[in-house]
Amino acid sequence: MNRYFLPVCKEDMEERGWEQLDFLFISGDAYVDHPSFAPAVICRVLEAAGYKVAILPQPDWRDSRSFQTMGKPRLGVLVCGGNLDSMLCHYTAARKPRKEDKYTPGKEMGKRPDHATLVYTKIAKQLWPDIPVIIGGIEASLRRFAHYDYWEDKLLPSILTESGADLLVCGMGETQIREIADYLAGGASGEDLHYIRGTAYSAKALDGLEEFTELPGYDAICKDKRLLAESYRLQHENFDPFYGKTLVQKSSRGLYVVQNPPAMPLTEAEMDAVYDLPYTRQWHPMYDKEGGIAALEEVKFSIVSCRGCFGSCSFCAIHAHQGRIIQARSHASILKEAKELTQMPDFKGYINDVGGPTANFRHPACKKQLKFGACKDRQCLFPKPCPNLDADHSDYIQLLRELRALPGVKKVFIRSGIRYDYLLAENRQQFLDELCRYHVSGQLKIAPEHVANATLKHMGKPGKEVYLKFVKAFMQKNKEIGKEQYLVPYFISSHPGCTLANAIELAEFLRDTGRHPEQVQDFIPTPGSASTAMYYSGINPFTGEKVYTVHNPHHKAMQRALMQYRNPRNRALVAEALKEGGRTDLIGDGPRCLIREERFRTTGTLKSGKGKKPARRKQ
Repeated sequence: MNRYFLPVCKEDMEERGWEQLDFLFISGDAYVDHPSFAPAVICRVLEAAGYKVAILPQPDWRDSRSFQTMGKPRLGVLVCGGNLDSMLCHYTAARKPRKEDKYTPGKEMGKRPDHATLVYTKIAKQLWPDIPVIIGGIEASLRRFAHYDYWEDKLLPSILTESGADLLVCGMGETQIREIADYLAGGASGEDLHYIRGTAYSAKALDGLEEFTELPGYDAICKDKRLLAESYRLQHENFDPFYGKTLVQKSSRGLYVVQNPPAMPLTEAEMDAVYDLPYTRQWHPMYDKEGGIAALEEVKFSIVSCRGCFGSCSFCAIHAHQGRIIQARSHASILKEAKELTQMPDFKGYINDVGGPTANFRHPACKKQLKFGACKDRQCLFPKPCPNLDADHSDYIQLLRELRALPGVKKVFIRSGIRYDYLLAENRQQFLDELCRYHVSGQLKIAPEHVANATLKHMGKPGKEVYLKFVKAFMQKNKEIGKEQYLVPYFISSHPGCTLANAIELAEFLRDTGRHPEQVQDFIPTPGSASTAMYYSGINPFTGEKVYTVHNPHHKAMQRALMQYRNPRNRALVAEALKEGGRTDLIGDGPRCLIREERFRTTGTLKSGKGKKPARRKQ
């Protein structure tokens, strides 16, 4: 494919004959020109609209001169911390520094600051105070209101008021960025941008704002943690673009945050237009000497077929960022991309994934969503599938068949995850047959997350019996077609609502099913999720009931150790957990015991106390 990268330096601008940019895009990630990377998408959308845009990836925030290498842009500066929240990029669930950053050349750590969006924005505002600085991406989007930061262990005000940005783009942003660019190109003022759907801005007063819903303010939540649950509930009730209202929150620095109603979902034609843009699907050649960008390897030969998620798991914020209404690409657009993959020199015949947040969501949960929006007071799949749910996989099955038939394609895998409760809701079960026959690479990853129904209730996930029903159906189908394929379930420890007894119940389930997970996930409260609101407030925002939460790092470690009770390094913690949970019957030589009595030593247990928090960088 004879395609070109976007400019990243002054020399690139000169080659194009540009004296000045329209927009400078500052990114916390390295530049990867692939539709799975937000900076590339937004910049390609602007390029297609006729604007001169360049990417400045991972500038040195300790030297403002690195921000000025391509000069002052004419219309505005765009800032994105990266594909992930920068704090999640830097720190683990134990608040320890990570060893590598897959979005940086050679996985090197330290190429972006903590709270990257905030830091970059402050520098841009200092350098160019007279032009708009607009923030977006996952970090900005999910920190737009007062939020709990797990790594600092404190409530933080809106990133909008703290950074001094002129505008915040909520969600994916393609519609908003075109409208913003056209307004600015037409000579609009900063205040003219305040009427764009899917954006938020700060204001000193609310004069002229007629109808809005006010969230508990930052100071009020600081005084009463329970109000964060109330704030999240009100936000959740207004996520939908069809009926969501303007939201207002009194923030810091004497300012209000005003969020306009969400942007409307993209049509099929609009989705196609975004993904049909001329991406090179490569990292920029300037990273070759460091070995490239590891994050690209996971998605290079994958295809995004849809966005949005009506699964609405409590610990996930995708539905807050992409919406609950599914938006899908046409078969023609997807097949065109697949054909381009087959022409790439390193393509071996395997499409690694065709999906989105949830692979088998290819259309809205029900027909009324495209007219009235998703229901405000009920979920599509939880606590059980809605009677109006359209659990039809026929379009997805047809798409996969068309992809399999392409010359040069040997196999099409599904790896972005499926909702097995949605699969089971389809009466014909045709998709399960196609999945097992053609789209599993020996192992299928699924995410039951837990087995204790008391915990699953707060996760927003179906009960254990649904998971077991799917396991049975999967094994029967593979036996029927003569294939030896396995499920790899993912579980989360120490989620809000998970008591020590629930953690022991999960350990017993792993024992009884012969599961020995090599990797487990400890719950990380990331900004913008219902589970994070539960973790901080101790309240389930949907029901108002109190929720047991594990904050002590030692107790979190015990729950995590129970999931890997066979690991010798965990025996002391497991024994301590079993004794504290009143389950010493699981210590001994019996067939149901988790650990043996004689192998337990009291040395080596972790000390109680709070984990060390990363110091917030001076800005």
